[in-house]
Amino acid sequence: MRIVEFDNRQVSNYGSSVPVDFPPINSVVTAGSFDGVHKGHRMIISRMVAVARSRGLRSVLVTFEPHPRRVLKGAVAGPLGLLTTLDEKIELLAGAGIDLLFVVRFTPEFASRTSDDFIRNVMVGILGAKSIIVGYDHAFGRDRRGSKETLGHLGLELGFDVEVLDEVTIGSEHFSSTRIRELLESGMVGEANEFLGSPYVISGIVEGGRKLGREIGFPTVNLALEDPDKLLPKSGVYLARTVIAGHSYMAMMNIGVRPTLLVDADKTVEAHILGFSGDLYGVSLRFSLLRFIRDERKFASVEELKVQLEKDKKTVELYC
Repeated sequence: MRIVEFDNRQVSNYGSSVPVDFPPINSVVTAGSFDGVHKGHRMIISRMVAVARSRGLRSVLVTFEPHPRRVLKGAVAGPLGLLTTLDEKIELLAGAGIDLLFVVRFTPEFASRTSDDFIRNVMVGILGAKSIIVGYDHAFGRDRRGSKETLGHLGLELGFDVEVLDEVTIGSEHFSSTRIRELLESGMVGEANEFLGSPYVISGIVEGGRKLGREIGFPTVNLALEDPDKLLPKSGVYLARTVIAGHSYMAMMNIGVRPTLLVDADKTVEAHILGFSGDLYGVSLRFSLLRFIRDERKFASVEELKVQLEKDKKTVELYC
């Protein structure tokens, strides 16, 4: 999968510059934020790749960075609660069979473009769209005025066909990033992972902490999130998995304010990695959340906390 970044008048392939007018290649294209790359998104992507292969065309997924909500809402209070950072999104898309991931740098100027302009000049003019595939609720362009009807009219004029995919559901619930956020904020990781199609991921750089966990026999790595807009699930202890130097490790992750040892103003993320010892400061780690173990709570003493942590560890060991 080739990754190309588009920033108004410039396209750069992460290091090497390419003129914006690089020759368009006949393509099947889909576009959206794809936050979470959940099962609904994957159905659209799978269909796009299949159509492209059957017609001998290039498959192109257009996404936006930063998330449009950050630009359109400005300095909103608190994080946006995104399900995936750009790097996480790229990793999830890497095995989908996409030929080109086209990352649009979303700016106020770009947000002002009409859907007509975006389709004509980007999807057709730059990317060479011969077919555009979207979900049933897709809308784009300024004020999300671009609809499937807009696509249909422009398709007749510009020579591309349009396919709108039906809604996908689990039971009676349709796939949406909003619903997945609600599940995570309730600690329902298993249910959220079912909608996502893979475990929810939290990524960060290991930073120095106050070594309070080490003092009670449970040393932890403290994560500085890669993206402050990333959604942190409900406070509590989670069963998680991470990979270090090619080896998989289970972990007990705490998300919250650590009320027994020290009350933090904001949520922190720390993890005790079972079977690992060593210095990880400055290392980027990615944790897959597998199961919610218990709520975070304040214990009467450090000894009581240690007893509970031993119980949590035994729960995690059942999955090792």
